[in-house]
Amino acid sequence: MTAALRVESGRIIFSGPLEVKTIAAVWAKAMTAARRTADQSLQIDISECAAIDTAGATLLLAMERLRQGAVEVTGADAKASALIEQMREVIPKEPSKKQAAAALREAEQAARGPGLWQKTTTRVAFLGETVLALIALPAKLRFLRGADFANVADNAGLKAVPLVVMLGFLIGMILAFQSAIPMQQFGADLYVASLVSISLFRELGPLLVAVILAGRTGSAFAAELGTMKVNEEVAALTTMGIDPETMLVLPRIAAAMAVMPGLVVVMDVSGLIGMGVVLMILGYPPSAIIAQITSWSGPSDFILGLVKGVVFAAAVALIGCRAGLTAGNGPRAVGEAATSAVVGGIVATVLLDGLFAVLTYQLGL
Repeated sequence: MTAALRVESGRIIFSGPLEVKTIAAVWAKAMTAARRTADQSLQIDISECAAIDTAGATLLLAMERLRQGAVEVTGADAKASALIEQMREVIPKEPSKKQAAAALREAEQAARGPGLWQKTTTRVAFLGETVLALIALPAKLRFLRGADFANVADNAGLKAVPLVVMLGFLIGMILAFQSAIPMQQFGADLYVASLVSISLFRELGPLLVAVILAGRTGSAFAAELGTMKVNEEVAALTTMGIDPETMLVLPRIAAAMAVMPGLVVVMDVSGLIGMGVVLMILGYPPSAIIAQITSWSGPSDFILGLVKGVVFAAAVALIGCRAGLTAGNGPRAVGEAATSAVVGGIVATVLLDGLFAVLTYQLGL
């Protein structure tokens, strides 16, 4: 038995079963009939229908939406009426022009990416969440894992030592050579030792190590956490009642701050060795070089560099974790997060260094 329809004075009368197997034969005819009666109210009579399923109810609702609701369905028994109401609730409504325009604006905004204000609020919110997680840490110690801390410290600290040694040695040599050229004109090339040592202790040591940390560790944090975010592992942790800030962010920040003083010391020593090699080439004995270093630089210079390094490490790690946990979706999200972590870490380091310069000048340190 097949479905059929006929039109009688503004009424569309269906007969036969309106089911998924028979609905295709009358769908186009029903929609055409609904359009032709657009100038008058439409009544759909299904009293002659032997049966109706969800496909038949969908046809009736499609005709109703074509006429924008000016349709009256008659002849339906209680079961058919309940089915039609259920389908009316399930089938999504077509958006209005205003809603469609709003959706288009949202899509364009998503394509352009977040604006400056949204980026700023996201960063401030992440900082606040990290501070709150630190305050609540005593009650959430069960979320911390020592293996993760040791692994992060190893990658950020021990594996970075060869690069720090090489860069420190080369920087020491370059500074010594470049300083010795003009100072030889005044016979003061021995003072290159004091110039380079103070520069390394107070400024270049922590600054260069922070740049290395941003390039190696900050980008690694962003890539790792960004991959977890894209794979919805972070959402899974939240669903299980585990705070991502406590489990993922705080151990990484602590590990970066813990290894930073050691890396700064390695950078300072390597730079002094490189500087010493240059001065010995120029004819100065090691005893004269050491005496010049100790007479012009003191423990306060060294400690200031360590303090600056720890602050730089906290900023780099925090920015790297923020870039990872706020990464978007899609194949480019992880790469963009790593780039944001490196750029943000270096910029933050330079800004903090300028702030330290102002504070030390005002305090006379």
